[in-house]
Order: sequence, then structure tokens, then C-alpha cells
Amino acid sequence: MRIPRDLTGKELIKALDKLGYKVTRQSGSHIRLTTSRKGTHHITIPDHRPIKVGTLSGILGDIAVHHGMTRDELLSELF
Repeated sequence: MRIPRDLTGKELIKALDKLGYKVTRQSGSHIRLTTSRKGTHHITIPDHRPIKVGTLSGILGDIAVHHGMTRDELLSELF
């Protein structure tokens, strides 16, 4: 599955809610999310339109590792 090319920060935050991520703080255009599933995990999402593909790829890779799934499994669950 391909990474979405036109995803905004807000859309990604909404999708990550499915994995239990909640906004814990915001500093400027960067939003910190935290989940307690499978241990505590923090991730920072830039509130950009759209998020650059490389940045998004790194974020999704980090989340996939934390949840013990491949990036494709993560993409199919979120989108």
C-alpha cells in the first residue's frame, strides 16, 4: 500500500486515534501525541499541509515498530 501524498497533520492525528493516540501538548505547529497501548509511546506530528512524504514515512515507521506490525499493516489499519 502506498503512503498518502496529500495527508495533513490534522488528518493523520484523526487516523492515529484508532491506535489510541491522544494529543498531549502542542508547541507551535508541532503536536505531541501519546498512546499507552503496548507501553507508552510518544510521537510528534507536524501540523503541515501536506506532511512531506519522507517525514510521514518516518513517523509511520516509528509507529509500526512500536505496535509490532509492518508499515503496510499499519497503513491498511489507518487508511
